[in-house]
Amino acid sequence: MMYSREELENKIIEYGRICGEKNYTPGYSGNISARYKDGMLITTSGSANGYLKHEQIVFTDFGGNSLETGKKPSSEKFLHIEIYKIRPEFNFIIHVHAPYLSSFASSGRDLMAPIMAENVFYFGGIPLAEYALPSTMELVNNTVKYFDKYDAVLMANHGFVIGSKTIEDAYLKLELAESYAQVVLNTEILGGAKILNDEQAQAILSLR
Repeated sequence: MMYSREELENKIIEYGRICGEKNYTPGYSGNISARYKDGMLITTSGSANGYLKHEQIVFTDFGGNSLETGKKPSSEKFLHIEIYKIRPEFNFIIHVHAPYLSSFASSGRDLMAPIMAENVFYFGGIPLAEYALPSTMELVNNTVKYFDKYDAVLMANHGFVIGSKTIEDAYLKLELAESYAQVVLNTEILGGAKILNDEQAQAILSLR
């Protein structure tokens, strides 16, 4: 990436604000990062994504160490670090507690079933990582292993995390995933979703 630090921080602040306006990251929940030099820029511990200021973004190395005095990176820093390691093409990661996605995560249900063509195309599926205490390496390990095949993962009894080359793409896919979770929930009210068969799902995936 050829972005300056200021440009990356502006992107984090802008999309944090949008996530806040959409209620994807209520209160102090969630965190956002951008790959930068030999580490990352990540929101600080206790910051609110919807109301970020430049001083609430900290340069952190891939050992999880803050490189700026007085700034403490998000407690989920190792989740971001390990995803960046396994997916070198990712430049941005968004972790949020969007209500519909978090409802599926808290119900112990993934979003793997092929129900809507757009979601099959963009995600293939959204798996569910097993629960672990937030901010622990167990949580990191449970979640990161799915990123070898998927770009987005539900975290049991927790939330949702997605990575991409651009923050615009990560956000738009977050928006798509949250809408998808709402649609799936609505289909259950209406008697259940009609699942696409394997042939139909593969035909969609072949369009990639």
